[in-house]
Amino acid sequence: MKFTDGYWQDRPGAHVLRARQVRSITAGDGRMTVLAPTAVVRGRGDTLNRPALTVTYSSPAPGVIGVRVEHHAGRRSVGPSFALAAKPGHVPDVVVDDVAGVLTSGDLSVRVPLGDAWEAEFRSGGRLLTASRAKAVGAVTTDDGGEFVHEQLSLAVDEHVYGLGERFTPFVRNGQVVDVWNADGGTSSEQAYKNVPFYLSDRGYGVFVDHPEHVSFEIASEVVSRAQVSVPGQVLQYYVVDGPTPKDVLARYTALTGRAPQVPSWSYGLWLSTSFTTDYDEATVTASVDGMLERGVPLSVVHFDCFWMREFRWCDFEWDPAVFPDPAGMLERLHEKGLRTCVWINPYIAQASPLFAEAAEAGHLVRRPDGGVWQWDMWQAGMGVVDVTSPAAREWYQGHLRRLLAMGVDSFKTDFGERIPTDVVWHDGSDPQRMHNYYAQAYNEMVFDVLREHHGEGGAVVFARAATAGGQQMPVHWGGDCFSTFEAMAETLRGGLSLGLSGFGYWSHDIGGFEGTPDPEVFKRWVAFGLLSSHSRLHGSSSVRVPWAFDEEAVEVTRTFARLKMALMPYLAGVAREVSDAGLPMARAMVLEHPEDPTAAFLDRQYMLGGALLVAPVMSGDGVVSCYVPEGEWTSLLSGEVVTGPRWVREQHAATSLPLLVRPGTVLPVGARDDRPDYAWDEGVVLRLYALPDGHRSTVVVPREDGPGTTFTIARNGDEVVVEADSGRGGWGVQVAGDAATLVRTPEGAREVRLRL
Repeated sequence: MKFTDGYWQDRPGAHVLRARQVRSITAGDGRMTVLAPTAVVRGRGDTLNRPALTVTYSSPAPGVIGVRVEHHAGRRSVGPSFALAAKPGHVPDVVVDDVAGVLTSGDLSVRVPLGDAWEAEFRSGGRLLTASRAKAVGAVTTDDGGEFVHEQLSLAVDEHVYGLGERFTPFVRNGQVVDVWNADGGTSSEQAYKNVPFYLSDRGYGVFVDHPEHVSFEIASEVVSRAQVSVPGQVLQYYVVDGPTPKDVLARYTALTGRAPQVPSWSYGLWLSTSFTTDYDEATVTASVDGMLERGVPLSVVHFDCFWMREFRWCDFEWDPAVFPDPAGMLERLHEKGLRTCVWINPYIAQASPLFAEAAEAGHLVRRPDGGVWQWDMWQAGMGVVDVTSPAAREWYQGHLRRLLAMGVDSFKTDFGERIPTDVVWHDGSDPQRMHNYYAQAYNEMVFDVLREHHGEGGAVVFARAATAGGQQMPVHWGGDCFSTFEAMAETLRGGLSLGLSGFGYWSHDIGGFEGTPDPEVFKRWVAFGLLSSHSRLHGSSSVRVPWAFDEEAVEVTRTFARLKMALMPYLAGVAREVSDAGLPMARAMVLEHPEDPTAAFLDRQYMLGGALLVAPVMSGDGVVSCYVPEGEWTSLLSGEVVTGPRWVREQHAATSLPLLVRPGTVLPVGARDDRPDYAWDEGVVLRLYALPDGHRSTVVVPREDGPGTTFTIARNGDEVVVEADSGRGGWGVQVAGDAATLVRTPEGAREVRLRL
């Protein structure tokens, strides 16, 4: 939201009180409180009839500084609020003298000098990260009764801002106006399903705005040298998060807002959906499943989209008996094929559902101020919204999910949760504005908790669309409704990279696009992209996504990349540990792995899958793709060719290929199986060595889902490489990349391999 008319004047109808002076600074209880009058006070008389702002600095954890800007502090605080994890016992250092006040937390500090000018500088190890300067802090009233508080933080020359959720607009946020307000707008607009009030700067810090309601960001757009944030009301709370690297920023941010748990190994396999409005029953589902298996395409999950339930009755949690007369038997038959199942749900109850009257009478649906149930006709006729703030409503909803789990369902696609009304009254008295974005958090948590209860820790997974800050704790999320075009493929990738820089570790998308039927070339290229994402789902709107519906080459492409992903599970499982341990995404923007490379700042058509694999999806019908290769000797995982960077490479790839490059100095674990994701990853694993420099020493952990895995220690001294394992499982091997003759496999129980390069 903009409040100024150019730099010098306020907009007509906006009245801004800005911090002009630092009058006093006090310390106490690990906090530093600044009194900032909105005009310079020269004498006692100037203290009368003079508004002042209070700015309080604190720290919930090392390397994180909280800032609270208040105009009138006496307003009643109404939830919901984000659940933040402060570090127990952490107390920042606060020093106040007659010159300035300084609060220090880890390497991060904020310094506010006393005097007739407003200034607050955030430094890490003495290096300036960002600052709040003249005209930055303000309380705004508007002629139409609006009240807002804003802050402006400086942006340096050549500084780039990322994140703010899953955004499909240009990857670098500079120059953009971003409204954090969940909406069901598809992937082709400035709206987003997953709005996260957190941005990451490549200068080595992040900013998290602790408000679940509407938050407006002006990123180098109102004041071009600043990032402005504004919220409605009288109080603004935000946190500056230290680095120094982008990875460090994400680690601190996710420690504060929560990290994703591990997800079950079967979820990494290929998911096949019935698609949305296609005609399907058990026979067509079985034919699709058998068609995949007969063609040698590894398949892990069958997803039943909306019409597993009867029309006009979503949700009633009942299988449509006309097309699924024996759902329990069908689920058992799918399980016998080694498959898992997922069904679509949403948090709405249609008026035609037998559950509507029951839910309305019990108070399980959100109500209007007059006490009546809030309803509308978008999506489902006369639908109401489940009141997730009511413990009884949550338990009622969860009871229906437990019934489905007992029947044999393994997971839920938690669709919707964005179109949440604000002219309502919530059971617990929550602020409707704050509940709009937060609803997705409560909804996904309600479902995820039931899955965790049923499957145990590490066994739960959803397929969620909407989210906000902290939503990474309930994986997995997919990109929403995209068109079946190369342009939509590119915007989908931008969204996923932005979401990863917003603290989300797992991410998926509809392979081939959702709306429309993709051209065979679009489908095949999207298959490669989708199977080199953390999670992979074939899904469409009005047409199916089985590969033989396109052409025989599409079958080959799907088989090739599905088997490749299964073979890479020892590597991917290790990357997934970084999601839980360090808050890193599996699919990473290049700037996250190469922050020192200025070219990486703008790259949004390629990414790193973990720290070792560079993926550049092909987004053209002729197979031509341009890829930036960072410094060093990178090796194609598919062809073995070596490309030396830094430089741009323009190549043409067949449908079964794409730029998939292994980072120099990598030890890549490749599994012994390529038919399923849930196997013992360290048994029979082969460690492929890529351009290890002399003196190299590293460890590679190949985990196991059922307990401790195997840790390998790799050391190169001259022409000799020594690999040691801490367990003697399964005849593992070592291979110099591109040279099959060097493959050395150990006998059962052996713990060391020595080979010459």
